[in-house]
Amino acid sequence: MMITTIPLVVPVVTSVGYDPIWFGIFLVVLCEASLVTPPVGMNLYVVQGIRTDKGPMKDIIIGMLPFLAMMVVLLALLIYFPILALWLPGKMIG
Repeated sequence: MMITTIPLVVPVVTSVGYDPIWFGIFLVVLCEASLVTPPVGMNLYVVQGIRTDKGPMKDIIIGMLPFLAMMVVLLALLIYFPILALWLPGKMIG
């Protein structure tokens, strides 16, 4: 997913004026969220496969919802306060 979209999207994102480091962090969080959202959330199937009681998949989806909600909050914070993603790289670069 990232290999096919990043070469096409990054030039557009940087020409609009967004920082490429911010966009990279934003994209990684979006990809993490896609791994835990049904119906194709790969991590949900991994957790279902290692469960010992083999209960319904609904239990895993309900257990994932607080984590997904926090990822949505993180994405909103990254949109409104991009310095959260850029502070540490800015300190490392100088």
